[in-house]
Amino acid sequence: MNNFWQKIAKNGVFFCLAPMSDVTDIAFRQIIAKYSKHGTFNGGPDIFWTEFVSADGIASKEGRKKLLPILKYSKKEKPIIAQIFGAKPENIKTTCQIISKLGFDGIDINMGCPDRAVVKQGAGSALINTPKLACEIIRAAKAGAPKLPISVKTRIGFNHIQYKTWLPKILKENISALTIHLRTKKEMSNVPAHFELAKDIVKNVRKYDKKVVLIVNGDIQSLEQGKKIAKNIGFDGVMIGRAIFGNPWFFDSKRKVESISMNEKLKVLVEHTKLYEKLLPHRNFANMKKHFKAYVSGFDGAKELRVKLMKTNHAKEMESIINSFLKKDLT
Repeated sequence: MNNFWQKIAKNGVFFCLAPMSDVTDIAFRQIIAKYSKHGTFNGGPDIFWTEFVSADGIASKEGRKKLLPILKYSKKEKPIIAQIFGAKPENIKTTCQIISKLGFDGIDINMGCPDRAVVKQGAGSALINTPKLACEIIRAAKAGAPKLPISVKTRIGFNHIQYKTWLPKILKENISALTIHLRTKKEMSNVPAHFELAKDIVKNVRKYDKKVVLIVNGDIQSLEQGKKIAKNIGFDGVMIGRAIFGNPWFFDSKRKVESISMNEKLKVLVEHTKLYEKLLPHRNFANMKKHFKAYVSGFDGAKELRVKLMKTNHAKEMESIINSFLKKDLT
């Protein structure tokens, strides 16, 4: 098995892009790769993640046609991990067999998503309460993709903090990497990440697995903060989620978000929106509007501009509004 995780962990603290449904699609990943020019690889984070995709869907011929586009990526986004979710080992195995032929660098199993629809299936964070099934799923993934490293992304508990009992069970399955979101499923993102528990979490993980590559996730707002936390506490890598919204320059060590002008932000938003329409024509344009809110903030007239943009239905329309705003700002 070609386990790139061990190689990347030897280079010091690395950064990953979190898998976020309807956010970190191929269009946004390409924009991040382009504007975070001073990443370790071709630009962007050291490791990209896809949005998560349903194993039940990929395992069925009908669902496969609809869902395989989620797993599209470009060379600019390498290395890249495909993330899947599901609660049926047989479908996990089939899905991993399919993914193993697509050129990914690894497969990650989502065991942390708090979304009701996912939890109702017994998948995502629901697996924290069914560790036996979680272990079966890891074994099924390994059987389906024996040449790819299998990793897990999870939380520190479901309704309460339970990492001391939960994590050792999945670590017995010899996974290659483990990403820990420092909140419970119940807490969602409504409370600060539990950094006060981080050292103890690392200590407990290392009791059971000294080699697993350990990644921290939750509330990290800058490269400097991420490096400091990882080095001081003992994590190998850092995963960035919400801090990437409206900031595709995040992973560029030579750019500070404060240095990005309003003009540049708005021009990149137009570029991002056009790329979204080009690469993801089958998706609802409304998905782009969460990005409008993120890019269009922190300057005079931002609120009024956002209101106008939220009423648009295609890239040409929003580009016209932004161009008019920029011309007005220059006069």
